[in-house]
Amino acid sequence: MRITGRVRMAVAAAACGLMLTPLTACGSSPQGQHDDTKAGGATNRKAPTADLKRIPDVGDRLYAQIPGNSRQVVAVYGVGKNSADSTVVLYTKHGATWDTTGSWKAHNGRKGWTTDHHEDDKRSPVGVFTLTDAGGALADPGALLPYTQSASIQAPRYWSKPYWHDFDYVIAIDYNRVKGTAPNDPTRPLGQSKGGSIWLHMDHGSGTSACVSLPKSAMQLLLRTLDPKQHPVVVMGDKATLRAA
Repeated sequence: MRITGRVRMAVAAAACGLMLTPLTACGSSPQGQHDDTKAGGATNRKAPTADLKRIPDVGDRLYAQIPGNSRQVVAVYGVGKNSADSTVVLYTKHGATWDTTGSWKAHNGRKGWTTDHHEDDKRSPVGVFTLTDAGGALADPGALLPYTQSASIQAPRYWSKPYWHDFDYVIAIDYNRVKGTAPNDPTRPLGQSKGGSIWLHMDHGSGTSACVSLPKSAMQLLLRTLDPKQHPVVVMGDKATLRAA
């Protein structure tokens, strides 16, 4: 368990695409109301291994943005531009081909996806982003990425109960943040209006503010698998935009 000095209770205001306001659960209002868009449950699905020449259903422009030294890709396939439902697939490169390591039902921004994300637009940003830092309210489960455990990451108990465990485990998506810091570090290099604190985190069964949410088993596997030596990235967006880009 690594606890960095950068974690302060004051930065609890920043989470899941919201800045400098009381911490709001992904996909909820400040009163903790549910988003109505739901998938058929976030369940782990056993995925076959396949020798793939490239990541499926990702167009040339985005595929070219995957670093040449990246050997782990978390692909988030959104059902539609305005849908909160998605599927997350973990691909691992062996030699010159990619194997499917795992696949899970998941959720993204409650209003869908955007190529021009702004704070509180309730849409997840489309793109390729590195994954360098992790953390959560719970103790390190054996993460390979630098892991920050802190009570400042924990979801407040005045939220609706289904959201209490959203941030038990989180992996920071490197969108408008400083790499090498705790997931809830408030620094926004592109400015506050571009949003921030976009995470992979625990699923509560409906859409988020901008994050991608997965089952607990998926988060544990990702934390124990994503290796900074393998330069992991996330490729995310709705299926149509991913293919066209």
